[in-house]
Amino acid sequence: MATIQKIVPNLWFDDQAEKAVEFYLSVFKNARKGKVSYYNNAGQDIHHKPPGSVLTIEFFIEGQSFLALNGGPDFKFSEAISFIITCDTQDEIDHYWDQLKAGGDPAAQQCGWLKDRFGVSWQVSPAILEDMFLDANSEKSERAMKAMLGMKKLVIADLQKAYEGN
Repeated sequence: MATIQKIVPNLWFDDQAEKAVEFYLSVFKNARKGKVSYYNNAGQDIHHKPPGSVLTIEFFIEGQSFLALNGGPDFKFSEAISFIITCDTQDEIDHYWDQLKAGGDPAAQQCGWLKDRFGVSWQVSPAILEDMFLDANSEKSERAMKAMLGMKKLVIADLQKAYEGN
């Protein structure tokens, strides 16, 4: 499979790759589906997937290439790997947060992180947060960090108020 980038995140699903890709394409405006490959008779005794069923789906979000694999129930997603969505506005944060958390794990929502309906972890974060944390004024950075730690969905106005000491 020819791709435009050297390293491609591979998302292992049991048999939900098609549903997951369609979901992600609906959430992100700049997204598209690429090539699809299918199981054949080779390895049937190992993978137990019917010939002609979807093996992999290439998809792109904001120019980033991903691969969704229907690999079976052997592996599950964990928070050890997540995808960060950097947002410029609260409207962007609200959009991604609301779309991705729908049907996901409500207990896995903290500090802008959430787990979607497929078990994939995302952090929906304002771009300004990095500048706040890198500020040489540790008091401002600490206030921003403390505010963030008390939130589920990140709210830019509340982070800015805390950062400025208001």
